[in-house]
This record gives sequence, C-alpha cells and structure tokens, in this order.
Amino acid sequence: MTASAGLLASDAPLATAYDLALVDLDGVAYKGHLPIEHASASLAAARSGGMRLLFVTNNASREPEDVAGQLTGLEIPTEPDEVMTAAQACAALLGTRLDPGAKVLVVGGKGLVTAVRSAGFAVVESADDKPDAVAQGYAPEVSWTQLAEAAYAVGGGAWHVASNLDLSLPTARGFAPGNGALVGAVVSATGVPPDSAGKPSPTMYRLAVERAEARRPLVIGDRLDTDLAGARAGGYPGLHVLTGVSTARDAVLAEPGERPSFLGADLRALLEPHAAPVRADDWYVCGGAAAQVSDGRLRLDGSGIDLVRAACAAVWAAVDAGETVDAGTVPDLPA
Repeated sequence: MTASAGLLASDAPLATAYDLALVDLDGVAYKGHLPIEHASASLAAARSGGMRLLFVTNNASREPEDVAGQLTGLEIPTEPDEVMTAAQACAALLGTRLDPGAKVLVVGGKGLVTAVRSAGFAVVESADDKPDAVAQGYAPEVSWTQLAEAAYAVGGGAWHVASNLDLSLPTARGFAPGNGALVGAVVSATGVPPDSAGKPSPTMYRLAVERAEARRPLVIGDRLDTDLAGARAGGYPGLHVLTGVSTARDAVLAEPGERPSFLGADLRALLEPHAAPVRADDWYVCGGAAAQVSDGRLRLDGSGIDLVRAACAAVWAAVDAGETVDAGTVPDLPA
C-alpha cells in the first residue's frame, strides 16, 4: 500500500471509501478528559455507515479497558478490543528480539506492565536484576528513581525500547512533558538512543490493521510529527483534523514525510467527500479557494478548509520543485 505524496481526492465520504479508521485519542476523540465538538456524533455516523473504528494511542500508561471506558463515558461506545495502545506495540517490539521469559525492567504505568507480562516476559524493577531490556512508557507516577534504574540498566547493556517519543502531552490545562522528554533523561545519562514502538513508527498501525483484517484503512490524527508521519511511514492514507496539536499552517509547511492525504476541520470530515486541489495556470484551486506561490511567497484567495487544501498543494508543489517558500508569508489559516 502506498499513499500519494499530495492530497488525495475522494468522491465518496471517507467513512464509506475506507473500511477501518485508526483513530488517535488526544486531540481527535477528546482533549484531556473533555469531549471534542462533533467527535461523538461523527464517529457514530461513520460506524452506522459500516466503517469500523480502532483507537490507536501513543499513551502506554493505561489499560485498553480504561481507555474504552473513558471513550464510552464521552458517548463514543468502545470495547477494549477496539483499543490499541503503545504499550501493546512496545511488548510486540520486544518480542522481535527477546525470547519468552526474558527479563524486562518496566518504567511506566500499569498498562505497560500488563502488556509486557501478557507477552510472556518477566517484569523486574531493578537494574541489579540484569534485565535484557528496558521498556519505558509515560505515567504520571514515573520518578527519578525509576529513570535512574533505567539508566543503570541501559548503561549495563540492556536494550532500551520506548513506547513512544512524544515530547509533549496534551492535557486540559495545556501541554505537559511527554514520554519523549522522560526518555531523553535516560538518553542524556547513557548516550544510547532507544528504539520506539509508538508513532511515528508504523508498528501500531500495522498491528491494528492485522487485528481488524482491514483492506482499506485510514489513519486519523491531529499531530503531523507522530500520527501523520506514522501513516506516511506505513503507506496508509491519513486524515489530519485541526482539533489538536498541529495547525493548518503546520500542515502547509509540513515536511514530505509528515504530510496528510486529507484535511478536515474536525471529525465531520469523515462524513464528506474530499476534493483535491487542481492546478489552473499558476494557481491551485479547491472549491471556491485558490493559492499560488510566486517568487517564494504564498498568495491566497478564499477561506475555510478549501483554502487550507489549496495552500498545501501550492506550497508542497513549490518545495518539491526545489523552490524556497518564505514561511513568513504563510499565515494562520482558520478552517
């Protein structure tokens, strides 16, 4: 499966064009513990049209049952087997090099402990136990003592596997340090770069697609550097919704490996056809909006999500042709 480097078109609503949605949580289905407008109704409508949902999260601290319970409480009814966590992906990655029964020092929450044990490994708590690997995931209770044990173990030759490398974590109060920031403390102490199971690695997406036996999966996320980069890395089309971390301006300026295939203001985009911008003379036109890069400067005409799509097409084409685009000419683009 290969996703196009540019925006794709879909004459049918995405919910009928694709059979499985791999849905991120924070910034897509909810923000912190708060609902996101239109998320519940849009996902319900997609399900009623035959699209299956599988929630894929870089959060490794919680059990799938806990995640499913939170979603259900936000009027997004979810079963535990419809959740794929970075903890599960981390355990699967450990299994590519370690035999069952190998000792793993777990730094993280109960979700990671459960996933590592369920994969057949022996969980230990000290570097003195000579672990074969360190599995590290975010949890609010992670302490300096645990980070130190991880550093001692990695310094002694243990394989360091991170559930994800997200530097920040969106919460209802703003952005807090994510697992990548905590992993960075261990890396600073050891100088040893870790392997990562979470997005932007496509491991979780691959596992989720295999679990669902899907033929036409669609990734949905709010972060270009994790959700959409993982989609590109795995060759899956990705829908970027503007309800979380990465903005419309970020999408226009995205590196090729982080570009989405579709853009939407929110999850209502699942229920709509998507027009791809077309080139007309020196302009890229989408709906009633148009964008052009001339002498390295972005020019815009129109508004709304179609303007964001046109701007993406114009800037991406210019950059891919070797032209330098002045980022200062790319404004904030409300969708």
